[in-house]
Amino acid sequence: MSIAFILLQVCVLAACTSNPSTEAKPASNAFKVALLTPGPVSDAGWNAAAYEGLELIKDRLGADTALVQTKSPADFDDAFRDFASRGFDLIFAHGFEYTDSALEVARSFPNTYFVVSSGSESSANVASITFNVDQATYVEGVLAARVSKTGVVGAVGGIELPSIKLFFEGFKRGFLAENPKGRILISYTGNFDDVGAAKEAALAQIGQGADVLIHNADAAGLGVFLAAEQGHAYAFGVFTNQNTVAPDVVLASAVTSTPLAFLKIATEVKNKTFHTGMLEFGMQDGMVSVVFNPKLESRIPASALERARKVEHDLATGHLVLSPIPTH
Repeated sequence: MSIAFILLQVCVLAACTSNPSTEAKPASNAFKVALLTPGPVSDAGWNAAAYEGLELIKDRLGADTALVQTKSPADFDDAFRDFASRGFDLIFAHGFEYTDSALEVARSFPNTYFVVSSGSESSANVASITFNVDQATYVEGVLAARVSKTGVVGAVGGIELPSIKLFFEGFKRGFLAENPKGRILISYTGNFDDVGAAKEAALAQIGQGADVLIHNADAAGLGVFLAAEQGHAYAFGVFTNQNTVAPDVVLASAVTSTPLAFLKIATEVKNKTFHTGMLEFGMQDGMVSVVFNPKLESRIPASALERARKVEHDLATGHLVLSPIPTH
């Protein structure tokens, strides 16, 4: 029932997302923060985490906020220009794909800060933030290796972006560190919205022996959970605590503290102490973590859970440092 309810939320909120031009204009003297997302904020994952950050900024800083879901890259420039021309102090763009547009538009609006999640460049008023979520997916990979009975695991992504490839690479590294002879299947659906396509991709992997799955497909990731339920496999949640989305199959979630990172940046912008650049957050500063599903802990061998927790502790304390993952 939980998955069905969330699917309904996706449809309803996606339909209700407005264009920036229809947002109510904030008071001219207020601190103004906007958010661009590539998908619905009801996805219980990537975009939902960003929306939680926007709401936290509104509550903690008293900011006037606005949100728009961009439908295609053709909307990026218009959305940025609309908010910047209306005097927004800070615009978050939640995805690697916004980088080029942010850099271009920012030149015309030097008094507005543009912050791109998983971005690849920065400038005088553009910052890119990266969560080292591969640390958390490494832990999930370790657990997957210890839980899998077939030695085969699967990963389903939306669009094959560099950030998603790095995400899966962390999982792969953790998995193979525990089971060097294991096999990981990776496939991409080409979008972040098609729940059915993600489900079919996951079922295809289950058909090839995968009994543990991970996704990075935003709203479409719900299809992976449906496949796991149907195919009697386990799965992992991402970005937010998705343990309750499919509590009978999600072993743990790789969680990023996106709301806290957004609040930190917004506070610095408001206080005029913010410095742009390539900003990184990870386990050592408490911005990335693994949340295990208490409902399923009894199904996980004690030695497997102990090993995963040990690896997480070592990453958080700096006793284990993952080598940089090649981006080519």
